[in-house]
Amino acid sequence: MNAAQVGHVFRKEVAQLRRNREALRILLVVPFLQMIAFGYAATTDVKNIPFALVDLDRTPASRALVERFTGSGFFRLVDAGDRPEAAAGRLVEGTADLVLVVPAGYGRAIERRERAQVQVLADGTDSNSSMRGLAYAARIVGEESLARFDPPEGPGIPGRIGVEPRVWYNPDLRSRWYMVPAVMAMVLMIVLLTLSSMAVVREREIGTMEQLIVTPLDPGSLLVGKLAPYAIVGLVEIAITSAVAFLWFRVPLRGSLLDLFGMGFLFVLVTIALGLLVSTMARTQQQAMMASMLFVMTPMIYLSGFLFPVENMPAAIQALTWFIPLRWFADVVRGVVLKGSTITTLWPNALALAGFATVLLVVAARRFRKRLD
Repeated sequence: MNAAQVGHVFRKEVAQLRRNREALRILLVVPFLQMIAFGYAATTDVKNIPFALVDLDRTPASRALVERFTGSGFFRLVDAGDRPEAAAGRLVEGTADLVLVVPAGYGRAIERRERAQVQVLADGTDSNSSMRGLAYAARIVGEESLARFDPPEGPGIPGRIGVEPRVWYNPDLRSRWYMVPAVMAMVLMIVLLTLSSMAVVREREIGTMEQLIVTPLDPGSLLVGKLAPYAIVGLVEIAITSAVAFLWFRVPLRGSLLDLFGMGFLFVLVTIALGLLVSTMARTQQQAMMASMLFVMTPMIYLSGFLFPVENMPAAIQALTWFIPLRWFADVVRGVVLKGSTITTLWPNALALAGFATVLLVVAARRFRKRLD
């Protein structure tokens, strides 16, 4: 790969982008409008909520309460122990949406027919899931209270087992705080995939691919020179969507912008590699656009957890979602923005995105060289 050759191709690609007014409108206007539209309109629904258990009582009464949770169909137990800080770590990691804390003395209070109290910690980054989870938890505790203290003391008398709810990361349960970070990831994918999927096809349609083939450019320099402008565009898109999220929608930024841009750049590489791969398979820009929307964008949006919670999907489909880069990056954005997560927590996501980028770039580069040959 020759640095001078990369520079020549880079300048050519930038010049094409500057002359393409439609592309400039896509780069600057569409992300802003999509962030506004989806930020206001997007909603979700959830069930089968993963929760962690902290049982400090360990009595038949506490086990009966836990069995009522696990047997309800609303909750799925993912961790159990007697260390609250470990269970709280599950909320930070995102592997649990709620933590049920049964305090010591719960069983003794039940035996004495005194008022007992349990605590439910909720991850407020997903406000819809938190509200549902807290409502389900209150319902289950109420059923347990009726079963333990039957008949009730009188009409209108509440049960003797109370719930103390606490919501982390999003105490006001604002659904927009949950949706807007995911919209950032989705907009970034749509814009970059649309542009990069037409990178090679456009050259063939306007007749410049043959000119590039007869030049002394080596395939590596040509490839890097064509992709570099889109990588820069990706960073600009991250800046635009971040500005809308933090300044317009007032979503808090609890983590580091450096982490957001660093892992965002990995997702940019994944997206432009997917676009290049589509571009090498299509013969026209229309085919490239249709292939991007039908075979890449639509599956990624539907299977990333953006529209439908992954927990609601069949087991086979849930396994398939692990191969959706948008799912990994949406978790990164929500973690950095709402939880203040760092690379020490999000390293599996970063590793997955780096793996996707490496594999897709290698496959796309090979097909690109084959088209040049």
